[in-house]
Amino acid sequence: MFASLALAAEKPLKPRAHDTTINPADWVFIDNGVIQLGVKKTSGAGIGWLSRSGSKENLLDHWDDGRFIQQSYYGKKDGSLWGKKPWTWNPVQGGDSQGHAAEVLELSSNQTSLHARIRPRNWGGGESLADCEMEETIRLEGAVAVVKFGFRYHGTEIHPVRSQEVPATFVNPAYGTLVLYQGDQPWSGGPLTRSQPGWPNESRKIPEGWAAWVNDQNIGVGIFSPVAKGLTCYRFGSSPQAAGACSYCAPLVTFAITPGLHFEYEVALALGTPEEMRAKFSKLKDTLLAQLPPPATATK
Repeated sequence: MFASLALAAEKPLKPRAHDTTINPADWVFIDNGVIQLGVKKTSGAGIGWLSRSGSKENLLDHWDDGRFIQQSYYGKKDGSLWGKKPWTWNPVQGGDSQGHAAEVLELSSNQTSLHARIRPRNWGGGESLADCEMEETIRLEGAVAVVKFGFRYHGTEIHPVRSQEVPATFVNPAYGTLVLYQGDQPWSGGPLTRSQPGWPNESRKIPEGWAAWVNDQNIGVGIFSPVAKGLTCYRFGSSPQAAGACSYCAPLVTFAITPGLHFEYEVALALGTPEEMRAKFSKLKDTLLAQLPPPATATK
């Protein structure tokens, strides 16, 4: 089921290797002296940079408008195509599959926080979605970035119940091992599971709500989305240098997009070893879980 939901199902076919270049004019960065985070303002303020403060090694992916840490939602079949295959109504924060960026309606920042409002595009159809609005609020707290995402739907269509990415997460393909907890006693310090997902999508349980991608030195980036108890993931490319290589995961919740929907949730991003990230997320879990829950139609 999740193979049809992944944002990058066709992207690896594009003949371009992983691109780490940055045009400063396209980006806004915040930095608290511990970590640095960047959003690409010319791609819907998608989160495309996360590193140690002062480091030039970016742990995230910004290969195209679909590859960020960003919001993505799914609805009914709308006649749109992606890679000549039928797609669905799919508001995406960064832009569409043809390289047309989403519109940033508002963006403000200071040294350690950032706020943006975005009008997303329909991934397959390409149109700007005037009946949708996304919001993103980021704050840096020590070695953690806390991100609040918001989605409002002002349209009249009643979409079916679908698995929703909360959020879509693409990381630097040099980080190819997925680490998470899959036991039945969350936050008890139980052993972590390590794997290298294949292609296409695979599913994982995440009772603790987080997952991390790490490199051969067991260092990487993690995302904690406590509203989710499962995720979809894949790894594409025989090596990090392969054309289109990527590491992807998305925590999932299931609900329908219906008229008047206002959906908000918070996630945390961290760097380090899986054990270090798990400890950081454990300290945040009660605070994040206390935030606005998914819509009444949601099932976890």
